[in-house]
Order: sequence, then C-alpha cells, then structure tokens
Amino acid sequence: MEHSAQGAAGTGTGAGTADEAVRIPVQPGAADRARDRAPGTGEPDGPARGEHTHGEPPAPPARAPVRRSSVRGQILDALRTALVTGELRPGEVYSAPVLGERFGVSATPVREAMQQLALEGAVEVVPNRGFRVVERGDRELAELAEVRALIEAPVWLRLARTVPAGHWARLRPLAEATVRAASSGCPATYAEADRAFHRAVLALAGNEQLVRIAGDVHRRAQWPPADSPSVRGRADLVADAHEHTALLDALIAGDQGVVRSLVGQHFTNAR
Repeated sequence: MEHSAQGAAGTGTGAGTADEAVRIPVQPGAADRARDRAPGTGEPDGPARGEHTHGEPPAPPARAPVRRSSVRGQILDALRTALVTGELRPGEVYSAPVLGERFGVSATPVREAMQQLALEGAVEVVPNRGFRVVERGDRELAELAEVRALIEAPVWLRLARTVPAGHWARLRPLAEATVRAASSGCPATYAEADRAFHRAVLALAGNEQLVRIAGDVHRRAQWPPADSPSVRGRADLVADAHEHTALLDALIAGDQGVVRSLVGQHFTNAR
C-alpha cells in the first residue's frame, strides 16, 4: 500500500497551505469518482468494453472516458505546475492515493498522471510507496540549456532570414503575454506563457516533430534544481520576458546582427 513521505502534496515557500499545493481547478462530479473507483483499469462497472447483453443493442461510444481523460489531464497540469513552483519537492515521495484524496478522485488518474511524469523524467517510481520527485542539479540544467540552444537557435536564425515581418508581428500578443506573466511573479504562469511563445516561433518552421521535441526539452529545463532555495524570482522572469519582446522587435525590423546577438544571449540564459 502506498504512503507519502509527507502525507501531503508538499508546500513551497509562500505557496500557502498543503491543501492548496496541487489543487486542480475543476473537481470531478460524483459520476467521475464512481467511475474511477471501478475495479480493474478504472473503467465503469458493467460489461467489458466491446461486449453487450443479449437482446440489448450495443451502447453508443460512452462519454465517460472523455471526462476521465479530462480529469487526468487536469491533474497532470496541476502536478506539472507544482513541479515548476517547487511545491512538489525534489527527493520527496508522494503517493497516488493521498494526492487522489486531495483532488477528490481515486488514485487511478493520479497514478496515470504520475506515470506520464515518470516518462518525462520528472519523477521516478518507488515500489510500494509512490513516486519520488527527481533531484536535478546544475549540471543537468546546463545540459538542457545546451540542448535547447542546439535545437532552437539555428531555427530562429533561419526563420529570421525567411519569415516576413508581418508574420513576426502576429506573435506580438504572445510576447507581451510573457511580460505580463513575468510581472505576476508566478513561475508556473510564466513557464506556460514562455513555452507558448517559443512554440509559436518554432511552428513557423512547419516541422511538428521539432515543435514537440523542443517543447519537451523546454519543459524539463523549467523544473527547479534540488539545491535551489527557491524558484526563479520575479526579476529573472521579467528580464527573460523582455528578451522576447526585444527579439521580436529585431525580427520585425529584419536586423540580422541584433537577432544573432539576442538569440545567443537568450539561449545562454535559457531555463
């Protein structure tokens, strides 16, 4: 039986109570909880999928799996946010049942979300206990920054030579959104806006695999290291966000020299 090292989702400095650590925005209804408590794989009680009772017409595709997927997705988003803010602390073990109680669902969708995070390298499975948040050091962050630079910087420079100014101008709202997010001081809010801006830039290359792989590396680079006393401060976030707007200005102006300089600076400081 799983248990938590802390018995809670963990709290970071200034993060509020433990109950607030990884709360998802929408709680599932009773039907969702009943469905998640069903034995086996978490499917609703009753005939197995693809079977039906004699004389009873096959049921249309159920909407329940869609709702469950939505719940699992909300939990995954909440856990990712908790990783960025440091509320899920490196080295600590968290159990799916305990987190499930806080989300108002069974352990199944929480465990599924944690398994996805394990695939992403954020947590590791601890048999009979739960999931330990991976402890990451400065070296790993430096390696991720290098990988990001190798993947993204050449694409930015190529796009700077080929994409018309009007296309760059359309990204202005996303760049400004990163500035607003940085001003909020919330690292999770900024992380999401930051990824959205970079994703939009890379999408101009028309390569979906590039966008997916770069996005995965970017997300990993946003998790704080184990020995960090706190997550990135507001000043760091604002400085990073203003690099976006400066880059966009140079791209719109077609100033290749400034673009090269700013791209190098941005990915040297990347995280």
